[in-house]
This record gives sequence, structure tokens and C-alpha cells, in this order.
Amino acid sequence: MLSTEQRDQFQRDGYLVVPDFKSMDEIARLRQRAGEIVNEFDPGQGRSIFTTRDQTTATDEYFLRSDNTIRCFFEEEAFGPDGQLRQEKALSINKIGHAMHDLDPVFAAFSRDPKLAAVARELGLVDPKVWQSMYIFKQPGIGGEVRWHQDATFFETTPVSVTTFWFALEDATIDNGCLWVEPGGHRGPMRERFVRNGDDIKMETLDTMPWPSDSSAVPLEAKAGSLVCFHGLLPHYSAPNRSPVSRHAYTLHATDGATAYSPRNWIQRDASFPVRGFE
Repeated sequence: MLSTEQRDQFQRDGYLVVPDFKSMDEIARLRQRAGEIVNEFDPGQGRSIFTTRDQTTATDEYFLRSDNTIRCFFEEEAFGPDGQLRQEKALSINKIGHAMHDLDPVFAAFSRDPKLAAVARELGLVDPKVWQSMYIFKQPGIGGEVRWHQDATFFETTPVSVTTFWFALEDATIDNGCLWVEPGGHRGPMRERFVRNGDDIKMETLDTMPWPSDSSAVPLEAKAGSLVCFHGLLPHYSAPNRSPVSRHAYTLHATDGATAYSPRNWIQRDASFPVRGFE
């Protein structure tokens, strides 16, 4: 699936953009299903917002119980001072997470793709295990910032193996909050570790190396249908979306089953709900 040049770029820069990986028909089916999930969602079930500003404080029971099910989360700016939604529900959801790839047939069909399995192998995942899926809306006008972070913070393995597969479902541009990365930053240390013990969670500081500056970050603009792959230690972020255009994306996080998955990671599986690969 990947050329030698593409594999070399991933090793050198820590990321890779593969255009035209998914068809418009596949994207349309996923977007339709996401819309149905939001339409069926009753805000009375949970009014949890998603934020990366202070995750240990913002993380609540509703979020923790989303590890192996399907739940919706609101944008930070979805609610007004009166506690009511500023705009309709469909334009207020930040994301859907975190096990659609296993529990929803439409998301499973999109996620379990022989082409994707081949890419994962070519990027070094000997035995891919997909732990998490997220449908991210990046709503027009109120799409929240996702601060600088590394995905290995949330999926620690020994050695580090988590790889992110990020699908652009709409054109991702600087204006609507595309990803920004630090080329080569995956060769640096893991800065933080998100640890769960039952319902107790904390963010541990592992290294005080500063996050990238504007001078070293580059935008990853991507056309709808593109697949963006990046290393678990690659620092990345996305700015708020103040444009009138949304930036829908779908992302999967996979580790290598040949590595040791930390029992303190926030998502765990057992024999009743085993973690699976891309096939």
C-alpha cells in the first residue's frame, strides 16, 4: 500500500498523509450514521463536554464509562450562561466515542479495511489492536481547541507502539482547524501519562520538555478522503474552528499486540469484549 518514500517519511517525520484513501461513498455512509447517532442522543443522558484544557478535572463518570460503548460529548462552548444550548444539538456535539469500531456495523465496516490493515503492517504494527474510535465534528464557530499532546499519553505500551489513523471526512484547512504537527517530534520523550485506577484518574508529568512553538509546527491540511497516520509520540494539536465550515474527521488508535499494554491505560478490555485488529 505504501511506497518506500512514504515509509521513509513516516520514520523521518513521524507522520504521513495518504490522499484518496477512502471514497466519497464510504465517507457519506459514515457521516450519515454519525448524524443518526447524534439525532438519537438524549442530552438528558449526559451533558459532558470534551476539553483538553484540564482533563483530570473535566473527566467525569460519563466519560470514563464511554471507554467500551458509544457516547456523545458536547463542545466547550455549546451551552450559554443559562445552561441551554446556544444552537441546535446537531451543531453542538464535539465528538462521538469510543467503541463505534466494534459496536456499530457502519463504523465497523469503515474501520475494518484490508487496505488499512496493510498500511498498519507497513508502518510497523505486527499485531494491530484497535482500542479507540472517535468521530470528531469540529463544529463551525465553536469547534474547540485540542491542545498540544501525544497520543502515547493515553495508550502507553512498552515499547511505545500506538499509531493514529486519522481520516479527513471533510476538507481540513487552516481556517477550520486542521491538525498541526512538529515534524520529527516523535523522536523526543513522552511528556505526560494519563493514568486510571478504577474511577481515579490523573495526568503524570514525565518530562518537562516544552511543547512545540509556532516556528516549528506545520499544518496538515488534508482533502476529504485522506488518511493521516502519525506516531504515538508525535506532538500535535488543532486550533479552534471559528470558520462557518465544519471539519469532520474520524480517528482510530491502535497499538501493537506484540508490546506490553499498560494496565493503567484508561481503556481496558477483557475476554468478554476482546480487543481486535483491522481485519
